[in-house]
Amino acid sequence: MNKLFFIATVGLACITSACGDDIDPIERDWITEEEEVEEIQHNIEIKDESVAFVHPGILHSQEDIDRAKNNVASQTSPWIDGWNALMTNNHFTAPYNGSFQGISVTPNATEKLIRGGNTIWESEPDNYNNAANQAHAAYHYALAWKITGDEEYAKAAVNILNAWATTCKSLNGDSNVSLAAGLYGYQFANAGELMRDYAGWGADKFAAYQKWMVDVFYSMNLDYLTRHHDADIMNYWANWDLCNLASILSIGILADRRDIYNVAVEYLLEGEGNGCLKNTIVHVFDGDDAGLAQIQESGRDQGHATLVIGLLGIIAQTTWNQGDDFFGYNDNVILKAAEYSAKYNVAGLDVPFVEYYNRVHGWHTEVSADARGTQRPMWEVLYGHYAKVKNVEPKWTQYTLMGVNPMRPEPGAQTGDGGGTYDLLGCGTLMYAR
Repeated sequence: MNKLFFIATVGLACITSACGDDIDPIERDWITEEEEVEEIQHNIEIKDESVAFVHPGILHSQEDIDRAKNNVASQTSPWIDGWNALMTNNHFTAPYNGSFQGISVTPNATEKLIRGGNTIWESEPDNYNNAANQAHAAYHYALAWKITGDEEYAKAAVNILNAWATTCKSLNGDSNVSLAAGLYGYQFANAGELMRDYAGWGADKFAAYQKWMVDVFYSMNLDYLTRHHDADIMNYWANWDLCNLASILSIGILADRRDIYNVAVEYLLEGEGNGCLKNTIVHVFDGDDAGLAQIQESGRDQGHATLVIGLLGIIAQTTWNQGDDFFGYNDNVILKAAEYSAKYNVAGLDVPFVEYYNRVHGWHTEVSADARGTQRPMWEVLYGHYAKVKNVEPKWTQYTLMGVNPMRPEPGAQTGDGGGTYDLLGCGTLMYAR
C-alpha cells in the first residue's frame, strides 16, 4: 500500500490534538491532496439487511465457547490456565476450587455515564471507570456461566446489564465522551451477546437491553463518525474511530440490526477518517522488512499505537464470526501491523519508519519511543487466528507469538484498575488459544 500524504495549511504553529488523554479538539481550515492508493485486496461484501446474524457472534462464537469449556473440563493447558486467571480476578470472591465462587461486583448503574466531566460540556466529574468495571464484571460472569453452566453467574451478569439498561439515560462529557461510547459500547454489547440465550433473561428485558444499547451507545457512535465533533476529521487519531467502529459492529449484532453493522463495515473499507483501514495502516514494507506494516499512531506513542492493534483484533474477530474476513484484508495487513508493534515493543528491536504527515498533527519522522514496551491483552486473538486458523507460516507470526508468551495466561481488568487497563476485555488465553 502506498503511504498517504496529507498536505495542509495550518493556521497555528502549536496544534492541540484530540486524543485518549482527554484533550478537546480545535477546528482547522485545511485542504488535502492524496497520493493515488493501490486497490486493496479483500473479499468483503456488504450483506443485504435480510441476512441473519450468527449468535453468539461478537467476540466469541459457539465454537470458541465449546472449545474453552471442553478444555477447562479436561484441565488442559493453556485453557485451564486462562480459566484459573479469570477465577482469580477480584470480580470473584475466592480462587476457584471446582465449585461456584462468589461474586464481588453488584449493579452500580448511573443515570449519566461521564467521560470528559468537570468541563463546560458536563459540570459533574468523570465516572467512566465505574461503567468500565461493571461492563468487565458482567462479561466475566457471562464467561463463567458459559463455562460452568452455573446459573448464579448468569444472574449476576444480567442483574448488572438490566440495571444499566433501566438507569443509564445518557453519555455525557466533552469530546472524550466518544471514547466512552466506543470502548464501553463494545464491552457492554459483548456481555449482552453472551447472555442472550439465558432462559432467565426475559424476552422483554433482553429487548429493553438491545434498545438501550442502540439508543444510548449507537446514537453516540454514529454521531461521532458523522461529525467528529465538527472538527477536522484528521484531528482524531485512529483509536477514536476504531473503538466506535467496534461498538457499532457489536451493537449491530446484539440488536440484530444488519443496517447498523453495515455502517461500520462500509466505514472500515471506504470511510474518510483514520478508522478506515487505508488510513489506519499507512505503509506496508517489503524487501528485508517484509511482514511489517506501520500504523497511523506509530509515530505518536506506543500506548495508543498498541491500543490500535488491540482494537483491530477486536474488529477482525467480531467480523470473522459473521463471515467477513478482515483478518485477511489486504494480504493479512493487520497481522503485519501487529508484527511491527510486537517487534518494537516486545522484542525490543528496531523497526523501519516511513515519514507520515497528518494535516492537523504534522509530521512524524520516526517511530515514537514514548511508552515503548507497552503490553496489552491483545496478542492471543491475533496469534490464534493467523497461526492456527489461517496457518500462516511461523516466520510471519514470530513477533506476535513473542507478545503471547509473556502475557499467558492473558488477564482481564478487575476492580481497582483504571484508565487504559479497561480498554480491552482480555481473557484471550481462555477464549482464543487453539
